[in-house]
Amino acid sequence: MELVTHRLAAEFLTVPLSSVARCVADAWACGEHLGLDVTPEIVERVARERLLGMVNSAPPSRR
Repeated sequence: MELVTHRLAAEFLTVPLSSVARCVADAWACGEHLGLDVTPEIVERVARERLLGMVNSAPPSRR
């Protein structure tokens, strides 16, 4: 999970590392809860989609 967290943190520089780590952990837990054979690849894809949603839904910054 640590490798996935660091890879996504490098991709989403505006998201705090703690938020990325929580997102990765949540994606893993959700997969397990659904009875999936959870892999780092699946977790990374799910977490990336969630992080994209977070970034794209943030209001534009004021100048």
